[in-house]
Amino acid sequence: MQLNKPFATLAMSCSILSTPTQASFFDEVDGQFDMGHHIAENAAGFLPVPIIITEPAVGYGGGLVGVFMHETEEQKQARKQAALNALDGGAQLMPASITAVGAAGTKNGSWFAFAGHRHSWLDDSIRYIGGAGVGKVNLDIYQDISFPGLGNIIPPFETSFGFNTQTTGAAMLQNLQFRVADTPLMLGIKQFASYSSVESDNRAMNQILEWTLGKESVTSGLGLVAEYDTRNNLFYPTSGFKVAADYMIYDETLGSDSEYQKFGLEGQGYIPLADKWTLGLAGDYEKFATKELFVAPTTQPYIKLRGVQSYRYQGDEVATLQTQVTYDIDHRWKVSAFYGIGATRDESHYSNDAMVDAYGVGFRYQLARRYGLYMGVDIATSEGDGAFYINLGSGF
Repeated sequence: MQLNKPFATLAMSCSILSTPTQASFFDEVDGQFDMGHHIAENAAGFLPVPIIITEPAVGYGGGLVGVFMHETEEQKQARKQAALNALDGGAQLMPASITAVGAAGTKNGSWFAFAGHRHSWLDDSIRYIGGAGVGKVNLDIYQDISFPGLGNIIPPFETSFGFNTQTTGAAMLQNLQFRVADTPLMLGIKQFASYSSVESDNRAMNQILEWTLGKESVTSGLGLVAEYDTRNNLFYPTSGFKVAADYMIYDETLGSDSEYQKFGLEGQGYIPLADKWTLGLAGDYEKFATKELFVAPTTQPYIKLRGVQSYRYQGDEVATLQTQVTYDIDHRWKVSAFYGIGATRDESHYSNDAMVDAYGVGFRYQLARRYGLYMGVDIATSEGDGAFYINLGSGF
């Protein structure tokens, strides 16, 4: 695969979707291909991000996401001037309000469509993130089982089995945060709601799913969020760190058919090692708790690593650690190598704990210098799996 192909695709897409002057696709400072002017100065200007899906869990597929930036004329001029004065000037300003709209489908029949928006007020003292989507996802769910045995009657054994599921539904997410004084700390509330139905091609498993979960289910949760963020760029940081935590309660009093709690803690850090080298570190921990015997197969958290199949490794507790080293060829091009490891723990005595690692390489091109937007490809592999991803951002 040619590395420049995604950017050629973007340029062609932009030519079809609008008819600005040719100069709008080239930076006035370095003369390189750049979409910053197109996004900022055209009423219908947006960044078309192609979705190339190679996720082993759902098979090959593709789609398109349109990313829109919303700024006042004053904000546009300030960002333009900052970008003229320094190569990374525009990226250091407060992020613009963002809207993303997209859709995609895969070979195994999975598909989704969504819209999301990020907005802030009073110099980012109040921040809102919301989105909604519909779709159908065909997933294989795996369960590793460990049986201690029954004396001399049944010997101990370990096995793994999987079954196919088809989940159809709609979901909505809202997140409202408030900045604490003039600090990087933001506190807020989060809401999630979904309507779904789960089926399986396996007749026996389909009957079990219907008995335990019903033909249709509603999930509704409310929780608290906290975030401390000192990163120098929302899209592709090169210094600073972010720590975020959320605690969600799903309960019948909130309209949920299932009752459980989720706690999540994540962190990212970016350390400049030398003039052209940056070390990135990321960690994630999720805790799931419920008193119910049966919950939807996709409710438990799972290991999220590039190169690892989604929902392949699930548990009541999931933790991941990642590291990434990036080299700046110049202010436009970056190459990187990354490694990650994840582990799960299940409170059930009949399920095995799991551990998996993944590694790979990637590159990024600065597609919109005014906003510090980088886009590129990651190629990753793990035990028995491998995939490549088109990513907008660092990849964490």
